[in-house]
Amino acid sequence: MVSISAAALVWFNLLQKMAERLPSLSVGIMLSASLLHALPEAFEADAAPDSLFATLLVGVLVFFLLEKFATLHAASGVQDRPGATGHSAWMVLAGDGLHNFTDGIMIAAAFLADPGLGVLTALAIVAHEIPQEVGDFIVLLDAGYSRGQAYLSNLLSSLMGLAGGTFGYLALERAGGMVPYVLSFASAGFLYVAVSDLMPRLQRETSLGGTLCQFLLIGAG
Repeated sequence: MVSISAAALVWFNLLQKMAERLPSLSVGIMLSASLLHALPEAFEADAAPDSLFATLLVGVLVFFLLEKFATLHAASGVQDRPGATGHSAWMVLAGDGLHNFTDGIMIAAAFLADPGLGVLTALAIVAHEIPQEVGDFIVLLDAGYSRGQAYLSNLLSSLMGLAGGTFGYLALERAGGMVPYVLSFASAGFLYVAVSDLMPRLQRETSLGGTLCQFLLIGAG
């Protein structure tokens, strides 16, 4: 039992170190996946370009509103309900589960459009999700969850991605005309997360060595 706990601690510490570098890699993957692969694939379909651009615009606004809602809810929880840590944990799990379900649909749409694009989309999502999952794990521990409960809760939340992928594949296979629009919406999500969330975090790095490392990882992505 001690060895299992030690292994879990080592693995968690490794994830924390990876989380410090993954945002840079994630930026590169998300920008290239959206601008060089998903959007060109969407525009090669029969969908009207103005409809696809409208979907892209709506997607950016939707992701802004979702993030704004989460920020306002978190602020309200801190000001009005300082003891509601359990409630906050459930909100984190519910939000993460819905987010994973949506990611699954995006991956399914990408695979239906092109298997290579599907792999790239999955990599972009994984690179972004690992730091977020580490953060969620810490929130659950702060809410009073044991390590085992936090691991299990995150695992169950992650399985929503599988459910979303299955649902997306079955639904989009029957309505193939929706695939370009889902790709445009997914591109909006990637662009929004990369530009408004991840890149401002990277700007906090002030050392030359750290900046060079970020640039190299973005380029690799």
